[in-house]
Amino acid sequence: MEIDWKDYRVVNGEKFKIKKYSTSAPFKTPDKEELKKRLIEDITEIASLQDKLYAESRQSLLIVLQGMDSAGKDSLIKHIMSGVNPQGVDVNSFKHPSDVELEHDYLWRHVRKLPEKGHIGIFNRSHYENVLISKVHPEIVLAERIKGIDAVHKVDKKFWEKRYRQIVTFEKTILQNDITTVKIFLHLSKEEQRQRFLARIENKRKHWKFSPSDIAERKCWTDYQKAYEEAIRRTSTRFAPWYVVPADDKWFTQLLCGKIVMHTLKKMNPNFPPVDRGEAKLMSQAKAKLLHE
Repeated sequence: MEIDWKDYRVVNGEKFKIKKYSTSAPFKTPDKEELKKRLIEDITEIASLQDKLYAESRQSLLIVLQGMDSAGKDSLIKHIMSGVNPQGVDVNSFKHPSDVELEHDYLWRHVRKLPEKGHIGIFNRSHYENVLISKVHPEIVLAERIKGIDAVHKVDKKFWEKRYRQIVTFEKTILQNDITTVKIFLHLSKEEQRQRFLARIENKRKHWKFSPSDIAERKCWTDYQKAYEEAIRRTSTRFAPWYVVPADDKWFTQLLCGKIVMHTLKKMNPNFPPVDRGEAKLMSQAKAKLLHE
């Protein structure tokens, strides 16, 4: 079972069609021991690279996770970050903006949560909500109090084209400031979502995850698929590509995303900071003192 993570990268955004991408794994579930081995290997490698990233403290990684409700974002974060130093990882979830956040432009709250140097930042939902849920429900945009946008009909094609360009510019700017962005869309089928919602209702331990609004949003499934397709088409770039990951089979989702994150970190090539002669001499003296205590 070989997984080529590059196969899931959207290379040419202009030709992206969401229906061409499967929501299920291309393989059957492997033997439990084999799966466990693969998971441990990837997590160990991610942890090793994160140690270097943290010690180097010159660049950072931003992981953007998007997907329909119950696509598995929370469990994915728990999996791929299970072996890393928690001091070097920041997870942020963006829900409905607060009154304070609405006093600023829509990117402001996301800029404030960008990872500091040496850190891995994870956006569980992100700045893309502003071209996803806001596009499905354009009345949300009116709360931003944008000059010239005082009615829903003014949230038109021209408005969205401008917003896509702003997002691409934003991601290019942060890359120029040493923040690499990897964007993952967890591609879930409507039937699998139905099964996961039922599981939440039937399992008392999962009741806290259930929200009536999730059921209501299923009526907009087709609109959301169109919004995701357009967002990926317009914002998947060479420097910040989208990866469309099958989300119906969590074991495959976690394996593939682990590989995507691992290879992205490898490409960033973090290294432990070098020790100069002065520091080496001081350490040698310290070692001698400690050995003779």
